[in-house]
Amino acid sequence: MTTPPYAGTPAVSFTSGGERLAGVLHLPAGDGPHPVVVLLHGFPGNERNFDLAQALRRAGYAALVFHYRGSWGMGGDYSWRHVLEDSAAVVAAVREEAFAATHRLDPSRVAVAGHSLGGFAALMTAAADPAVRATVSVAGFDVGTAAQLCADPVVRAECVEALGSDLLPLRGTSGEALVREMTAAGPAWRLAGLAPAFEGRPVLLIGTGRDPVTPHEVHHVPLVRAYEQRPHILLEHTLFPTDHALSDHRLELAGTVTAFLDRHLAPPAR
Repeated sequence: MTTPPYAGTPAVSFTSGGERLAGVLHLPAGDGPHPVVVLLHGFPGNERNFDLAQALRRAGYAALVFHYRGSWGMGGDYSWRHVLEDSAAVVAAVREEAFAATHRLDPSRVAVAGHSLGGFAALMTAAADPAVRATVSVAGFDVGTAAQLCADPVVRAECVEALGSDLLPLRGTSGEALVREMTAAGPAWRLAGLAPAFEGRPVLLIGTGRDPVTPHEVHHVPLVRAYEQRPHILLEHTLFPTDHALSDHRLELAGTVTAFLDRHLAPPAR
């Protein structure tokens, strides 16, 4: 009798923009093929949601966490655009035949989930990639909306200072450079504008009610309203009374995300 493969946590790497990106894949036990969730961390990535990756593995999903260019020791320079490019490259890479076969993954069942800036990247990536089966944004940071607010010089200066204070794990950027990049992108990075791309597709939006980083009145509620105007989006949304890192709602977060994915990715019976 053949023993089914054990669960594992292999280190993996990807290439984007000529740089290698390190990641770790949380693999469930069993032959699979397993649905896979790419987890995108925020800015600068102090909360990388490894507890969520472990919860997803227990539920039968493979969960990948990786670092963007210019972050946490990776080569290259950090920028918003590089985050988007790296996210798209990794989501495409997990569907490649050789990678999927090596790690017992199902390339037809890929979801993207992100926290904060990662929520922005998850929605932007999935909107441009119809092969992504489900999308989750947790305390998502709407870069396009932030850029619009930065038209006020006082808000702009505050944003430069706030971003500049979190650069220790990042390289090749500054608060000024990041604000300049977001304002140059302007409305193209407003998440409400992505709504048409999600027609017929499942999206979960999780807001945080005690959050000064991505206040729900600015980053969550308007996005929910915009997506609700598209009745064919398979939208689910909730607002937890917690801080930006969902510090006292981690179990609720894991349960909500897992239940959503179960409805749309249909993992193996467990």
